[in-house]
Amino acid sequence: MATPHRALRTPTAPAPRPPCPPFPSLVPPPGTDERQPTAAAVLDELLAGNARCTGGLPRQPYVRPTGRRPCAVVIGCVDAPVPPELVLDQPLGELLCVRTAGLVLDEAVLASVQYGVQELGAPLVLVLGHERCAAVAATLERLRTGAPVPGHLELLVEEIAPAARRTRNRPGDWAEHTLRAQTTWVRDAIRADPAFGAARVVAARVDAGPGLMSLLP
Repeated sequence: MATPHRALRTPTAPAPRPPCPPFPSLVPPPGTDERQPTAAAVLDELLAGNARCTGGLPRQPYVRPTGRRPCAVVIGCVDAPVPPELVLDQPLGELLCVRTAGLVLDEAVLASVQYGVQELGAPLVLVLGHERCAAVAATLERLRTGAPVPGHLELLVEEIAPAARRTRNRPGDWAEHTLRAQTTWVRDAIRADPAFGAARVVAARVDAGPGLMSLLP
């Protein structure tokens, strides 16, 4: 006797995940327009977000509401192991991220940062270097050996080399010294440029392992 077929069960679709609310420290006061938070409030939230990320308690990612402006401009490195939104535990679109190898500045990068500050009203610019930067390593190898650098990579080496030369005779890790010098130089160059107005500009580095961010003096 043939075994009767079982009726196929229609799989139950999982319940949709509710979106996370905006971070309380960055929510505009009730009854006001979409007002930007202060640079101090934004920096505190980014530090708190990094603590959540490295502590294994990140919030679920979500997309910021349409029409909200980014709270900060982040200049990061293209080969950073973790994107700024994840390492700072921020919703997608909350940060205006500009990434170049070794944090090298050019007119397109500067114009993008100025757009974020002047046109979108971001009160904070964060220059975010990271440990074990490949662009820094390539620059140090060029300075050690004098080997030619192919094509457009020459620009990266030329822009990072001054930081490497300034720190070459310091005791300790030359790559780490170069990373810090390059990151703070970019911060100081933006601070000194009147195009960025009253925006607060800070520099930080991220550890290659746990992703812990620390502000640079």
